[in-house]
Amino acid sequence: MEKFSLDEERVKQTLENYKRIKDNVLETALKAGRNENDVRLMCVTKTVEPEYINPVLDAGADLIGENRVQEYLGKKDALHLEGVEKHLIGHLQTNKVKQIVGQVDMIESVDSIKLAGEISKQSEKNGITTNILVEVNVGKEDSKSGIFLEGLEELLCEIAELPSIKIKGLMTIPPICSEQEARKHFETMHKSFIDIKDKRIDNIDMEILSMGMSGDYEAAVAEGSNIVRIGSAIFGARKYF
Repeated sequence: MEKFSLDEERVKQTLENYKRIKDNVLETALKAGRNENDVRLMCVTKTVEPEYINPVLDAGADLIGENRVQEYLGKKDALHLEGVEKHLIGHLQTNKVKQIVGQVDMIESVDSIKLAGEISKQSEKNGITTNILVEVNVGKEDSKSGIFLEGLEELLCEIAELPSIKIKGLMTIPPICSEQEARKHFETMHKSFIDIKDKRIDNIDMEILSMGMSGDYEAAVAEGSNIVRIGSAIFGARKYF
């Protein structure tokens, strides 16, 4: 097995990046008239080794997001996760649900009644309630998962009837586009978020609007996001194996 070699300069840069992004998220929130605790910074750890994640956790990061079930399960025991909230943010196949239920605090990428039903089933077996976000395909892109806005409320109401699962809000990834176009997508999402929240549907708590990543988080915060998912801007360009 190849011996892992820690890059001290990378650790230093990662910590500098984390502090800069954290400060910028706060500044952007305040400029948008939000309170300082209104927006949470999620550190997205896809393809990042624990040795580079732990310094950020030790520096105070309290929310991480992983895309892949197997990757997360393979490295979670090496992470300093005490007091840290864990979200699965990548596409989840129904055959992987059994492995991840109970291992994370929230699944952000639920986009069908079939997937929600499996999460409900496995959660009930484990005697727990799993918090979820419903993923919206705001740009109607064929290459992305997520429910179109037109079908969102119907899906939410169907999921809300299931046991052992709790809807906590919405998540989206807009198309790659200009900042102006991105802001329009984020504005549309925020409007839907507020509209559904105002309806006070049983078992649906519109508490979280997760939108904005490394390239567009400032626009997302300005338009109402309260979780931004930042990976490469903290940890550097991803390495794909």
